[in-house]
This record gives sequence, C-alpha cells and structure tokens, in this order.
Amino acid sequence: MTDDPSLDPLALLEADTTLEAARPILALAADYLTRTRAGEGPVSTWHSAEVIADRLNEPLPRRSRPLADVARRLASLLLEDVNRLAHPMYIGHQVSAPLPAAVWTDALISAFNQSMAVREMSPSFTPLEHQVVEWMTDLVGWDARAGGTMTSGGTEATLTALLAARSRAMPDVWSQGVGADAPVLVCGEHAHYAVMRAAGEMGLGMQRVVLVPSDDHRLGIPALRDTLSDLRARGTRVMAVVATAGCTATGSFDDLEAVADVCDEFGEAGEPLWLHVDAAHGGAALLSPAHAHKVRGIARARSVAWDPHKTLLLPLAAGLLLVREEHDLEAAFSQRAPYLFNPNEDAHAWDIGPRSFQCSRRADVVKLWVAFERYGTDALAALYDRLCRMATTLYARLDGHADFMPLHAPESNILCFAWNPAGYDGRERDALTDALRERYNRSGRGWITATTLNGRRVLRVTVMNARTDVSHIDALVQGLEAEAAYVLKHHR
Repeated sequence: MTDDPSLDPLALLEADTTLEAARPILALAADYLTRTRAGEGPVSTWHSAEVIADRLNEPLPRRSRPLADVARRLASLLLEDVNRLAHPMYIGHQVSAPLPAAVWTDALISAFNQSMAVREMSPSFTPLEHQVVEWMTDLVGWDARAGGTMTSGGTEATLTALLAARSRAMPDVWSQGVGADAPVLVCGEHAHYAVMRAAGEMGLGMQRVVLVPSDDHRLGIPALRDTLSDLRARGTRVMAVVATAGCTATGSFDDLEAVADVCDEFGEAGEPLWLHVDAAHGGAALLSPAHAHKVRGIARARSVAWDPHKTLLLPLAAGLLLVREEHDLEAAFSQRAPYLFNPNEDAHAWDIGPRSFQCSRRADVVKLWVAFERYGTDALAALYDRLCRMATTLYARLDGHADFMPLHAPESNILCFAWNPAGYDGRERDALTDALRERYNRSGRGWITATTLNGRRVLRVTVMNARTDVSHIDALVQGLEAEAAYVLKHHR
C-alpha cells in the first residue's frame, strides 16, 4: 500500500462509504427535485449534442478526485443540460417524474446489490418479488396459479410473453428451431414496436406479424374476426393475439372483453388463442375506480405486460410480466446451468432466473414495494387519475381552438393534437409542425413530443408529472400560440 491516499484504492473505497461522503451526490438529486418541482429554470437544453460532446472531450482520468469534486463536475458538465422530468412543464415522453421515496430507494438497491437470479443470491428480495407479483396478479383478477417476473420494461415483458406463447405453439422450438412454417402473431396497427421486434428476435420474421386495422385507434373487432377467419381458411397457425391497454400513440384502450371473445371463438382443442395484453402504459387503470372499466376483460388474457415505471411513476427501470399460469414462464426458456440452477433443491421454487429473460438483475422490486408501502394504492390511483385529468383539461382547452385541434378524446394521460395554420397543407404543414415543436422545446418554456398519426405529423403530450396542474396546461397552450406565431412570421 502507498502512503498517498489518492493512490490507495481500498482507502478511496472506504472514504466513500459514509453518509457525509455521499452528501454531495445526494444533494445534487435533492436540489434538482427542489428547484424543478417549483418550475424553476428551463425544462430542457438548447445545446446541441455536439456542444455537450465537445465539453466532455478529455482524456480518460488516471488519478482519483475527491467525490465532492466529482459532484461539482457532474453539475457543471452534465446536469444543466438534462431533461427536467420533475418540472411541471415537462409534458413529453412516457418517462415519469418519479416518486421521491422510490428515488431514494434506488440507492439502497444499489448498495445491497442483490442479484435476483436465484434465492441464495438474494435471500429476502426474491421472496419479496414473489409477494409483489402476487399483489399484481390479484389486481388483474387471477388466482394462485398465476405468477410473473420483474423486467426491464414492456419490450422485454412482451418478448418474454411471446416466447412462452411460442413454446406453447411449438413445443420443440428450443431444440428444432421455428422451421419454415412458423405461426403468426396478430396485433393492431397501433401496437407497440415491441411486437415486431419480438418477431424478429424469435426468428419468426416481421412478415409473420399480421396487422389488423384500427377503429378509432383501437384494435378493430370485426377486422380481427375477419383476419383470424382468413388465417384459419389458409391453414395458418396463430401463435398469439396482442391487444393494447394504453397504446403509445394515443393512450387508447382496446376492448379487451371483445378481443377475448374472438380469441375464444378461434381457439383450438378447447383452448382460446393466446391473448397477450400490452398494458405497459395503461396497467395503472387497474388501481383506479374511475378508470378500471377500461381494462375490463384483462383477466381473460394469458399474459400481461405492465410498466410501473410509467403511470405508477417509478424510476427506471421497473417493468413486469404477469402470466395467468406460472408454468408458462418456465416453458418460455430452456437452459442448463448447474452452477446456478438446481431443480432438486427446495429453494428452486423461489428462484426467478429460470423464468426470467435476465440473469444478473437488480432488485427493482424493492422500489415498487416501497411505493406501495409509502403511498398505498389509493394515493397511487389518485395520482393516475390526476395525470389523466390534465390530458382531459388540455383537450377542453383545444376543443374549438382556432389553430390547434385535438384528434381524439383522451382515454388516459396522452393527447395528440394537430396544428392547422391557415393556407398550408401536406408536407409543408408537417414541416411547420416539426419546426414548432423544436422551437417550443428549445425555448425552455416546456417540452412535448410529436408523432405521425393517420399520415400526418401531429403534436403529442403525455402527462407524467403529478405536479403538472391546470395553470401549466394553460401555459402550454399560450407558449405554443406564441411560438407558432414566430414560426409563421419567419417561415420562408
């Protein structure tokens, strides 16, 4: 060991273990929450990626720095240019301004660093995940046969669910592969890209995904019936039907009861078609008496994806896959790892690794448990209701507006609306819409997103911050009006 503490790695490690040592980093987080929740400062940055990259362009550090210095460098080099999701004028992507209790829990999860693959690696958090999954499957309406696993998000949850559906449709797939006559996946045209991605990842190919036309941004039921009838007539097997509860573009909910009825109708050997519900965004409706009717029928699904890091406002990452029959998850995977999984041990029933896509996985379930313990389902439901109410408020503000037109009544916390400047149409109007969004976001007034809906570029908001209230909705409309006037004045 050296006498110079800056060169002694163990001394450096030990110096960072105290609360006093952590304070400069924790203070950055607390200061961020304090300032942004009050609406101070810009919502995002006007600097380009190149400006920030140039700022960071320096050699890899060889010598240590005091943690307080590292905190100062974090603040000066990076933190002034983040998206401030806790700012009430951030009404952008489906990423939450997270619950403070869950934020602080993240540090605890990292400190204990339990790996969730097998129970012996996480003696207390593994049973905790089983308990929390049981809570969630109870909310769906399933019995004791149900199960599930935490995931990195809805994309992994949907992939895992469809792996299970693939094993049901092709029991020998792990040894024989999918072959030339693979079954198809059926979903609505507004389904999340995770379905297409899963088809590619599983070796089915994206051409084996059959898109069903939508009816008012929902999976069209007559069209679904016609599609399945046509597939049956051609002798094409259907691996799964994917419905959506809270689609990404508009937040719309498919009629799950009707979809389940069709899956019953076209099932085989007395079994309905596998119904997977992507409730990554809309799963929180299960907690809300005001919104639960939108997911009526979800208990008839075989699998459900749900992202608590969306409308339950947890920090990334905290996704869930829930299945009506827990053994379906075991069929989704096939592996031999005697150094890790021993099916002859009593503890194997608690192991999560054999039923989960990930092996090394942090105990994100702890922050979900803390959220339930701290806030309770009643308060979490009230927060979800508030998010949805703000989208409805914006709809009311824009209904009848001279220039901005809402394109659907919001079913959740998402609203798409069009800018219709007089005298413009087609590509020029789309270009103006993108210019308006870019100018508004760079102004620091707020932050919104855009999408393509029915062939045209439109503006889109997702209320993911419980601090956003009516005054901020009014400020959004006023800010867009002001920036729209500037864009039109300087348009060439």
